[in-house]
Amino acid sequence: MMAVNTGEWAIAAMVVCGLGASGLAAVRVLRGPTQADRVVALDIFLATAVALCVGAALATGDTAFLDVGLVLALVGFVGTLGWARMLDAAKANEAQQDRRAPERPGTETGK
Repeated sequence: MMAVNTGEWAIAAMVVCGLGASGLAAVRVLRGPTQADRVVALDIFLATAVALCVGAALATGDTAFLDVGLVLALVGFVGTLGWARMLDAAKANEAQQDRRAPERPGTETGK
């Protein structure tokens, strides 16, 4: 009877789940419908990449993959903050322009 190495199975399951999450995130990036949805999907890509780096470190025993995963996590966090600030500024700018826009004759407000 062959011995089953649970570590190998766990790493293989991590890779399969990571690929599944990346596929679903790719659909969300392409379909949207909002910019916030796309940012969350890109965060899923980064989280999957970090998980795959951890899996690679476990599989090979090389801790350099953990360093790469840590850098990816930090860059992803800063990137998400940047996107969130940009989206917030765009929304505030749009609201400000809506307040300044003169009402055109023949248009009804409230609809």
